[in-house]
Amino acid sequence: MARHSRHEMAARRRPAAVIVGMMGAGKTRLGKEMSQMLGIGFADADQQIEEAIGMSIPKYFARHGEAAFREVERRTVAETLGSFDGIYALGGGAPMTPAVREALHDYAEHGGRVIYLLADPAEAMERARRGGGRPMLDGDADARWMALYEQRDPVYRQVANVIVRTHGMTPKAAARKMIEMTNEGIVHVDGAGIEAYDVRIGEGALNHLPDVLGAGPVRVALIHTQSVQRHSDRARAILRKAGYQVSDIVIPDAEAGKTVQVADGIWQRLGNEGFTRSDAIVGLGGGACTDLAGFVAATWMRGVRYVNCPTSLLAMVDASTGGKTGVNTPQGKNLVGSFYTPAGVLADLRTLTSLPNDIFIEGLGEVAKSGFIRDPEILTILEDHADELRAFDGETFLDSPLKPIVAELIERTVRVKAHHVCADLKEAGLREFLNYGHTFGHAIEQLEHFRWRHGNAVAVGMVYAAELSNLTGHLDRPTVEYTYDLLDRLGLPTSWNGAGFDEVLALMHRDKKARGNTLRFVGLEEIGRPFHLDDPDQQAVREAFERVRQQA
Repeated sequence: MARHSRHEMAARRRPAAVIVGMMGAGKTRLGKEMSQMLGIGFADADQQIEEAIGMSIPKYFARHGEAAFREVERRTVAETLGSFDGIYALGGGAPMTPAVREALHDYAEHGGRVIYLLADPAEAMERARRGGGRPMLDGDADARWMALYEQRDPVYRQVANVIVRTHGMTPKAAARKMIEMTNEGIVHVDGAGIEAYDVRIGEGALNHLPDVLGAGPVRVALIHTQSVQRHSDRARAILRKAGYQVSDIVIPDAEAGKTVQVADGIWQRLGNEGFTRSDAIVGLGGGACTDLAGFVAATWMRGVRYVNCPTSLLAMVDASTGGKTGVNTPQGKNLVGSFYTPAGVLADLRTLTSLPNDIFIEGLGEVAKSGFIRDPEILTILEDHADELRAFDGETFLDSPLKPIVAELIERTVRVKAHHVCADLKEAGLREFLNYGHTFGHAIEQLEHFRWRHGNAVAVGMVYAAELSNLTGHLDRPTVEYTYDLLDRLGLPTSWNGAGFDEVLALMHRDKKARGNTLRFVGLEEIGRPFHLDDPDQQAVREAFERVRQQA
C-alpha cells in the first residue's frame, strides 16, 4: 500500500491527525494539548458547526433534527480534511455517517493518522454528564452512552489506524502518547494466503499490544529472553492493565532458544495452564525468539493468534515480518517450521536502547541486503551515515539525530520484505530473493555452531554471492568492490576462513533453496536486480569461496 511523505501531506493541507471517539473521551482537551506540544493549530468540528449554523448544536437538533445536523457535519468535515493541517477533533457521531467514513478512509490511505481515543467508560460518562448540552444523551445519559458505545466502537476501530488508551493518564501524558503513536511508520502486509496485518515502527509501538491481540484471548503467553527483561516488564504491564492473564515464559538467548526441546517445554506449559485456541502468544526479543514464538503459535492447537515484538534491529527488519516460523536442528538452520503470519508486528524503537553496539551493527547486514536487492536508497542512507551507525550507542539513541535515520532504514527494509512476502508468502519464487547472501551465510552459522551472528554471516554471504555473480559473468567488478567497501565501513565482516570448501559445499547442498543435487543461489546482475543462479559452474563456486577466504 502506497504511503505519502509528510511533505506531500503538508502540500495537500491535510490534518496532522484526526481524533475520533465517544462523547467525554477528551477529544477536544487532549487535541488542544497535542497541538500545543507540536506547535500546530487545533480545530474542533462541533465548534466549527456551531459557528456555521449560528446557534448551539442542541438548539439546531431541536429545530431541524439529526439528519439535517449530520449533513452540515459531513460538509464541514469534508472541507476541513482538505484544507487544514493541524489536529482535528470530530464529534462522537461523525464517523457513523458513511460519507464521513469514506473521507476518513481516503485520508488514512494517503498517510493520515486517525486516532481512536479510547477512554475508560466510567471516566468518559462522567465527563459527558458534566459537560451537558449533548442531545444524543437525552434521558438516561449513562444507558444512552453505553448503547451508543456498543454501536460506535466497531466503526471507530474500522476508521482508525491508531488506537490510544488513556485510562488513568494525565492530559499531558496522554497527549505525549498520542504524539508517539501518530509518529509511527506503518507498513501494511497482505496478499494471497495472508490475513492482512500491519508492522508498526516507532517509539512506543508496544502500546498497540491490546488492540492487535483484540478482545478474544483470555490468556497470553509472553515468550521472551532474560536479556530483554526491561522491555518484557513493560509489555507485561500493558497486557495486564488491558485485562489479560499473562504467563511469563523465559527462553535461552539467541539460537540456543530456537530448538524443538525449548518448544516442547512451552507446549507443556501451555497445556498445564489451560491455553485454548482462542488464547494468544506474544514473542518479545530478537529474531530467534520471534521465530520460536511464531512456531509455537503455529503449532499449538493448529494455530493461535500471535504478535511479534522485535527488540533488535535484525529482528525488526527481518525475522519478525513475513510469517516464517521455525526451529533449528543439528542438521541445519530453520529446517523445521511453517509459514504462519502474525496478527501484527510492533517494532518499538525504545527497545533498541538496551542493544549492544555489535548486535545493532549485525542487523545492518539485513538492512544492506534489502538495499542490494530492491531499494538502492537504503544503500545511499547507509553510505551517508555509516560513521554514526557504526558508533551506535543505545543509551543516547532516542535523543540523537540517529533515531529518525534508523526509523527510516527499518521502514524501508520492512517495505522491501513486505513487497516479496505479499507476492509470494511460501517462497515459491520472488520471495527467494530475500535470501541473497543466505546460502553461504547459513553454512557459516552452522559451521561456527551459531557463534556467528546471523547478520554478520549474511554480510559475508553477500560478498560470496557478489563474487559468484561476477565469476559467472553477471555482475561487474566495481559493484563487487562496492559491496566490500560499504559493508566494511558499517563494521560488518567481509571474509571468513573457518572451514574447508568441501564442508561448506555439503551444507550449501542442504540449503532450503536447493533442489535435489542442484545448487541454487540468489545472484545479482546489478543493484536492485537479483536473479536465480541455478547450478553454477563448480569451479566458480570454489573460486568465489577462495576469494572470500583470502580476504580473511
